[in-house]
Amino acid sequence: MPSYTVYKGSESGAPKKETTTRPDELTGDQVFVKITASGLCGTDLHYREKHMGLGHEGIGIVEKTGPLCKSLKVGDRIGWGLNHSYCGHCHQCLTGNDVYCDERALYGDEDLDQGSFGSHAIWREVALYKIPDDISDDDAAPLQCAGATVFSALHSYQTQPTETIGIMGVGGLGHLAIQFAAKMGCHVVVLSGSDRKRDEALQLGAHEFVAMNGATDLKASRKLDRLLVTTSFQPSWDQIMPIMARRAIIYPLSVASGSFEMPYMDMLMNGITVQSSLVASRLVHERMLHFASLHQIKPVVQFFDMTEEGILDAMTKLDKGQVHFRAVLKPVA
Repeated sequence: MPSYTVYKGSESGAPKKETTTRPDELTGDQVFVKITASGLCGTDLHYREKHMGLGHEGIGIVEKTGPLCKSLKVGDRIGWGLNHSYCGHCHQCLTGNDVYCDERALYGDEDLDQGSFGSHAIWREVALYKIPDDISDDDAAPLQCAGATVFSALHSYQTQPTETIGIMGVGGLGHLAIQFAAKMGCHVVVLSGSDRKRDEALQLGAHEFVAMNGATDLKASRKLDRLLVTTSFQPSWDQIMPIMARRAIIYPLSVASGSFEMPYMDMLMNGITVQSSLVASRLVHERMLHFASLHQIKPVVQFFDMTEEGILDAMTKLDKGQVHFRAVLKPVA
């Protein structure tokens, strides 16, 4: 029986190195993958005290395929994200929304004996994505969740190149959202607490930068047709509503507890839509990788060792806001 290393959460919040064992033979469309890199996502912090395999922004090499695999072969470089499986025949799957399938297998709910923090993993072929040759493992890892999340919000809801897109927050999600929106041809307005990240946001492709802290009236040259909220907290909507266009769409994208609240009459009278969006369906994920390859969209990453100490260091820094945009874990030889 094959055994491989998996780093799991624990009651203390510190990752623990453990071993997962699976049957000798792969079944169905299972694929045995050697992990070469993993992104660290804010979602991972929510599971660090749960006894489960951590990580869901994985990149690896196919080492073995099951009898029903059709598209992947040994040696292929692949990635995976939040969803590990779906049925393929329900209404959601047949309409290209497989991430909302009733039989989906999401990180944190299913496959708790493995993750992308480890040496190997076994996943279904339907949940694996070939990585374009010109995207490195290090750049591909954060795209599997962060990239898929922001691209899906823009692409799945028919963003137009003539629109003005607001990006709230210049962090792990926000710095990728800026790049995707700019390369789609949109006018990009970044909203951030202070001026600290102004220069970097403009270098990433933003056309305007608005510092919100201490401002009573926010100023932008155009009203926002869409707003991607990538911060871990809700803004003051009374401050935001005056710069939203009528019939604008707001996308809350980061994981947070509590309720979502906004001024009811402002939303009603201006036709504002709040649209939730959960990572990407298979088709949209593949389009995201192609788009990132074509336009050379790359995350800004910081490296850590794929060890108990390295993962804990990365998680601690991420929790304290000390990771510069995105952390990537690399196996130690």
